[in-house]
Order: sequence, then C-alpha cells, then structure tokens
Amino acid sequence: MSTPLKPLPAWADVALIPLINVTAAFVISGLVVLAIGENPIEAVKILIGGALGDLEGLGYTLFYATSFIFTGLAVAICFHAGLFNIGVDGQAYLGGLGAALVCLYLPLPGYSLVIVAIPAAALFGAAFAAIPGYLQAKRDSHIVITTIMFNYIASALMGYLLVNTLRNPKQMNPETLPFPRGGTVPQLFELLKPLGIVWPDTPLNLSFFLALAAAVFVWVLIWRTRLGYEIRAVGVNPTAAVYGGVSPSRIVIITTLLSGALAGGLAVNVILGSEHRLVLEFTAGFGFVGIAVALMGRAHPVGIVLAAILFGVLYQGGAELAFDMPRISRDMIVVIQGLVVLFAGALEHLFRRPVAALLARRISQPPI
Repeated sequence: MSTPLKPLPAWADVALIPLINVTAAFVISGLVVLAIGENPIEAVKILIGGALGDLEGLGYTLFYATSFIFTGLAVAICFHAGLFNIGVDGQAYLGGLGAALVCLYLPLPGYSLVIVAIPAAALFGAAFAAIPGYLQAKRDSHIVITTIMFNYIASALMGYLLVNTLRNPKQMNPETLPFPRGGTVPQLFELLKPLGIVWPDTPLNLSFFLALAAAVFVWVLIWRTRLGYEIRAVGVNPTAAVYGGVSPSRIVIITTLLSGALAGGLAVNVILGSEHRLVLEFTAGFGFVGIAVALMGRAHPVGIVLAAILFGVLYQGGAELAFDMPRISRDMIVVIQGLVVLFAGALEHLFRRPVAALLARRISQPPI
C-alpha cells in the first residue's frame, strides 16, 4: 500500500507541477519527431518562431488563446462545483446564434449593436447550459451525459437554421449575411492604425481584453465572494455544504449558468471579432480544448490564461511547422496536444510524489 501524497506548496501545485508535466510531454513529442526522421530542436524553433517570432504570428496566437481562455474558464468554474461540463462547445454555438440574431435583426445605431450582442451571446449560452444544469440539480441526470448530448443538439439545430432559415441567399455556404459594421468587435490593428502603430492584419480583437477581464471576474467570484465559497464547498463535499446551509441544487444551476455565459465568449471572439457573420462549425472543437486548458491551469484563472497561451502557440506554431516540415503533419500537432493533455490530466500525479518528497527533504534539512 502506497503512502499518502504529501501536500505541496501552492506555488508548486499551480506552477511547478504543470511545468514539469508540459516539459515531459514535449520531451516525448521530441522523441516522436526524432523517430520520423526530423530534428526536434529545429521543429521547436519553427513552432515557437511561427507563434511568437513576429507580430503576425503573435496576433494569431493571442486570437486562439482568447477562445481558450473563455472555454477554460467555463470548464473550470464547473470544476470548482464538482461538475464536469463537456457541453461548452454547444453552449458557445448557441451563444453565436444569440449574437447573430441581435446583429441581423435589431436596428440599433453604431456600436450600440455590438454592446447588445455581447450580452446576448452570454445569455444564449447560459440559457442552453441551464437545461442540463436543471436536470442535474432537480432530476439527478448526470451532467456529463446531458452536456455531451446537448452538443449534438446544438450542432443539429445550427445546421438546420443556417441551411434553411438564416443562410445568406447569395451564398451556397451555410452562413448568414455579414453583420453591420456596428455589430463587430474592433480588431487590434484597426484601433492601433490611427495612433500610428503598425500591427499586421490579424483576427486579434478586443475580445482578448474581455477574456482577461473574465479571468479576473472568476478569480474574484471563486475566492473573494460568498457565492464562490459556496461553489467550492459544494465541490468539496455536497453533504457537508447542506449542513452549512448551502443548497447544492441552487449552486449547480447558478454554476452552469455562469459556465454557459463564459462559453458565449468564444462566440464573441470568433463570430463578432473575426468572422463577422455566423458560420457553421465556428467553434472548431475549442470547447473540448477548454477541458485541457482547465486541467493544465489547475482551474485557476492565472493558470488558465497561461495554458491558453500555450495552446495558442501549439495551434499557430503547429500550422507553421506543418508548412515548413511537411513530414510533421497537422495530425502530429494533435498528437503533441494529446500528450500535453495526457500528462496534465491522466498522469497528473506522476511527478507529484517525487516533487513533494524533494521539497520536503529540502525544507527538513537544517541550515548550515
């Protein structure tokens, strides 16, 4: 029988262990790259250079990271309540529908349109998440099953609407008419141009700062409010929470509403900030990547922001790597992402015991 895991300092749990896990994932990935006959050092240089080597690559990296921050926060807030929301993709899908309906059918002047469209995306995402949240709280339906199924419902609904109801009559593709100018989130290069600052034309937009604000909001909510304490109490022990006067069913519904609203941020970034129209499959599986981001970030907003940037580097740098090294295909990048998820999630405790023992030994040594 193995001895219990020794507790780690907060800094080691939040920063050191994820860093070791990521390093191990990249070492194994380097061996895979070496096995197919490519130089792993050169591959890392191309990957990092393509993601961070110039302003254009950085813009795309932060654009992807914005989506991952929103989806990672959406998953993490449910983690704190002991819930596993796998339906972020579907909730973001419905958030995009809400934003599109506002932009296409509300005759609002100027940028007041996008000011209404952003809350609409959060509202539609929250409403779609509320259904499995209610079923979990009141009917004891498992949220993992219901949120998975609701992803398919969202996909089928959006496919029907974009093909039969909302499709641009001048297009064969399943997409809506372009949004009015006032229904778009300004892109960074547009804002910097009047200031004389040259920034490449990338999809990076003000949603990035909205995502950072959302991370601050989640931190304040979870660790500085009574509601956050109740969420954590239910996540740790629902029975004890009841004795403390907390209603687990109420917390489950509130948490899923907040999670769905955060998922709508993905729609804000992609639909309002980049595509400027509603398109099919705009979520691109980013909701599922948010699970890995939340795991790697230990469900802490700071860790989630850092993990989101890492996955942004993998997405943007991976595209450059697949172009410059054709033998390393996009599938290989998926393998690297999978290894990161494996070490950050399934093998989370692989290095925890030796690190805890090493730190305990250093602390227990008397000063010289």
